[in-house]
Amino acid sequence: MGTYFKDQRDERYETALNSPGFLTQSHHMIKMIVGILILLLPVVSYAQKDPHILNLTQHWVGYLVLAIFGIAYTFVILEEKIHLSKSKPVLLAAGIIWIIIAWSQLQAGHDDWVEQAIHHDFLEYAELFFFLLVAMTYINAIAERGVFKALRDWLTSKGFSYRQLFWLTGSLAFMLSPVADNLTTSLIMCAVILAVGKDHPQFIALSCINIVVAANAGGAFSPFGDITTLMVWQSGLIPFQDFFKLFLPSLVNFLVPAIIMSFSISKDKPGAETESITSIRTGGIGMVFLFLATIVTAVSFHSFLGLPPVYGMMFGLGYLKIYAYFVTKKVRKKYLYYSDVVKDKAQQKEEFNVFDMIARSEWDTLFFFYGVIMCVGALGFLGYLVFVSDFFYGNFGPTIANTAVGVISAIIDNIPVMFAVLTMNPEMSEFQWLLVTLTAGVGGSLLSIGSAAGVALMGQARGHYTFFSHLKWTPVIALGYVAGIYVHFLING
Repeated sequence: MGTYFKDQRDERYETALNSPGFLTQSHHMIKMIVGILILLLPVVSYAQKDPHILNLTQHWVGYLVLAIFGIAYTFVILEEKIHLSKSKPVLLAAGIIWIIIAWSQLQAGHDDWVEQAIHHDFLEYAELFFFLLVAMTYINAIAERGVFKALRDWLTSKGFSYRQLFWLTGSLAFMLSPVADNLTTSLIMCAVILAVGKDHPQFIALSCINIVVAANAGGAFSPFGDITTLMVWQSGLIPFQDFFKLFLPSLVNFLVPAIIMSFSISKDKPGAETESITSIRTGGIGMVFLFLATIVTAVSFHSFLGLPPVYGMMFGLGYLKIYAYFVTKKVRKKYLYYSDVVKDKAQQKEEFNVFDMIARSEWDTLFFFYGVIMCVGALGFLGYLVFVSDFFYGNFGPTIANTAVGVISAIIDNIPVMFAVLTMNPEMSEFQWLLVTLTAGVGGSLLSIGSAAGVALMGQARGHYTFFSHLKWTPVIALGYVAGIYVHFLING
């Protein structure tokens, strides 16, 4: 979702794929990534409900659509090098792809099939869009009130040792990410690390690795911790409460590499910080509780009323809007007898506007999701879904396939990979759906580019946390990955 300190706001939209380590590797990886995309990403929408799935996998239309999507996704991979926002190529590709499909099916007299397919994909996206928009708005509001910055300042003022801070930031990342999402949590904790570790590059690098692993692990056992878990929950494959069966496997996934890395962290204390703790603005704490109430509402709508969770989230947005009205009234009353100069500056700064928070949402990311879903929904409509499902789950079985999903998500973002699995919708037990939820969530920790949290921290801690500094510890992280899977089999199998 994004960074939540004013002086870092622009970084929430940035990645660090142009770091020296990654750029050196990127050219060698593109062919492999695009090849995997061609196999996996054609099925990146939800399970197709329309029975009229075409079989154009060996037709010129199918080949052309694959080529267009492959080219568009290559531009996404090269986003930082060419400075082209990732939403632009996939939005354009989505339009071109559906034009080609619609034209070809008009000739065959199947235009109604195309309309049904595109409506289905668009409605699935709309649910995801509004759910994420409300969550982003709440997080932006809490950040704007200074809650996250106050937490950061409190941590930096307590005089903890480097090793204590390593464990504190990692543990907090694990505990906060189930609610605040893994990207948000990582950025908050990284801000603490950068504030106290200015003279300790190794501490910054190892702590960033620890934060990425912890945040991804914490997000794996909560429907609100990551977009992939949210998609699985919304699909109805796993009840809300059953996600918490992944708590212990996720905890082990975090603890194994953290324990090993902690021995490389000094017990010395950083220099004393003189920065005062940021005061939380009017209404900040109340917004935290309203966000928790909104989560409860979304879960209740789904569990007790059988309504999609997005309706509960939109209802929860109403909480914030009503609350904002009273916050603004309180602020204006506070400055009622102040001079005009004070009112113009202080009052304007403390007043709260919900629409400003909505405007700060990650629109590039939201439109990127639209482009990807519509592109791969089209490719699934052409028949690639059946082929990929039979190949992976038919030949290798669910355990191997689901374990491989985590490894693949370290190379390709876990969101399209999970879309692929949901689209294939293989016949699996709840245990196997929990396994793929776990692996897709934590597998991205294997590489710094495997998750949004890792990519964001490469930008935030540029020069200290790099592709190669993370790669050095990949074997240790892989040990945690295997241990987490083993614990899942041990307690849930």
